Amino acid sequence: MSSDVWPVVRAERLALADDLDGLPAEEWETPSLCAGWDVHDVVAHVIDTATTTPLSFARDLVAARFDFHRANGRGIARERHADPSETVARLRAVADRTSSPPAAKESRLVEMFVHGEDIRRPLGIRRDYPQEHVVRALALQARTPASFEGGKALAAGLRLVADDHDFTHGDGREVRGPAIALLLLMSGRAVALVEVEGDGVAMLAARLV
Repeated sequence: MSSDVWPVVRAERLALADDLDGLPAEEWETPSLCAGWDVHDVVAHVIDTATTTPLSFARDLVAARFDFHRANGRGIARERHADPSETVARLRAVADRTSSPPAAKESRLVEMFVHGEDIRRPLGIRRDYPQEHVVRALALQARTPASFEGGKALAAGLRLVADDHDFTHGDGREVRGPAIALLLLMSGRAVALVEVEGDGVAMLAARLV
């Protein structure tokens, strides 16, 4: 059920705010796993997405002349504060929001887990995410086309196996590893290749280049 997504999203927003409290100012400029974005950019993007509705999404896309990346950039500029502590406060302030761009509600799980790792991994912060919900996000991402930022093309011809949860997806050459690593890979984060094994890893690595 999509209704149980929001308590998880709220918990992840607050956990991220907790992890970023007191982070030295210079570390906010650490490059994230999102190409071209630093840690502060990703946090601002998470906040902007939390405030987005289907109507505002359409309005912003029109204003950006249907350039999705430009629209994201404008959203980051809105929510990135000069003082990072204000950005953290803003993240806490939107934790209870249940608005969303026009997409499956489970995509909010994808966002919080993947962007959570986009931020935490470069900073050396570890989090144990709720496994059943990571698997839900992974299942969605593995069947979502690239045009909607999914990993369907990446997963084609592969059998994804989570070795820390009862989850398999697809047929073909095997890629086995932790569910969070598989989710990152299905979201285009090649950094997680070192955490998986199987005869399909080389095929997946070639697709991620």
